[in-house]
Amino acid sequence: MRWIDAGAEQSLAEGQAISVPAEGLFIALVRCEGEIRALEDVCTHDGSQLTGGAIEGCEIICPRHGARFCARTGAALTPPAYEPVRTFETRIENGRIWIRIDD
Repeated sequence: MRWIDAGAEQSLAEGQAISVPAEGLFIALVRCEGEIRALEDVCTHDGSQLTGGAIEGCEIICPRHGARFCARTGAALTPPAYEPVRTFETRIENGRIWIRIDD
């Protein structure tokens, strides 16, 4: 297990998602309901990035085909996606966002 520094906490506003590279992946950081969530930045329907899509509550909406994913659990909530996306634990330390990457 490793913790990756994903940037400054203040760089992510409520209702915003950004993509950060980490360990060969792109991870979507989403701030919703005051918390920062991390999930793999890939739609399980077609492999496109989730960032760039709208955020509603703690759901991120794929900008290509409208599939919705829970930012907390990674669950696919609506078709055309049926498979969940991988999620990652986050923590805030000294104003920095850290993402836990398991081996």
